[in-house]
Amino acid sequence: MLTRELRRNMRKMKESGAYLRAYEDLAFLRREDLRPVRLQLELLKPELALQEQGITSTVVIFGSTRTVSREEIEPKLARLEKRARARPKDADAQRDLRIARRLLAKASYYDEARLFARIVSSACQMEGRCDFVVVTGGGPGVMEAANRGAHDVGAKTIGLNITLPHEQYPNPYITPELCFQFHYFALRKMHFMMRAKAMAIFPGGYGTLDELFEALTLVQTGKVSSLPIILFGKKWWSKVINFEFLRDEGVIAPEDLDLFRFAETAEEAWEKVQDYYRARGGGPRGTMPAAPSPGRGGGGARGRS
Repeated sequence: MLTRELRRNMRKMKESGAYLRAYEDLAFLRREDLRPVRLQLELLKPELALQEQGITSTVVIFGSTRTVSREEIEPKLARLEKRARARPKDADAQRDLRIARRLLAKASYYDEARLFARIVSSACQMEGRCDFVVVTGGGPGVMEAANRGAHDVGAKTIGLNITLPHEQYPNPYITPELCFQFHYFALRKMHFMMRAKAMAIFPGGYGTLDELFEALTLVQTGKVSSLPIILFGKKWWSKVINFEFLRDEGVIAPEDLDLFRFAETAEEAWEKVQDYYRARGGGPRGTMPAAPSPGRGGGGARGRS
């Protein structure tokens, strides 16, 4: 018969973390020594889910979190205009107003990202196929617009969220079974590229520039297969990065300027993706469908001259 002291010891044994199964022991799994295991799990979990959902290829869409829809920025702009009028000598108020006006000017990129995702998803997710599935970083701004465009047509769409000091929440347009959260940037970057067959990159800040240059480097060095990289807004990109200067200085090769293409509209970008693969005898199947223009007159198709 067990004494009181032994019964107390038995209770302590069962309550001890040492008694937990290894895969149930979060304190153990979070140890620094277990980082290689966590890296493997973070690679494997999304990979298995993507396989189960039948995702064969993706189109990656990057851009600023601050590029929001016209409906979202206009009320903010009205408040800032009122503030600036009331405080004409307040430098911060005047600066905030200038920035808001620039963000309003970039609201068209939200529309183009949404439309591009709608076009691609309509063309490539038919009859059970999951080709060129839209994938974003899962957050607001251009990412939201892209996930939203796929959601508009009932297509699957992926969000690769990341744990940040300032909490990022997924936008509401991601397919629930394809909404992932990463701790390691490196694994998230791998998943962006592993199935990528095209990239569309809209104006953005440090994160967008990071993803652009990483993709260009991977293609330039042959670490990933060549794929069409489309930069939306030639005037904006040419002002931010002087690609020709890099070439003229000899720090990149002349042919490195062929690693990307510019586009101004969703239709033009999709046509360039298709042209890229037609020239190589493969790629996205289907022709470019007539697509509605989000936020510009409902569901009618938009024409381009």
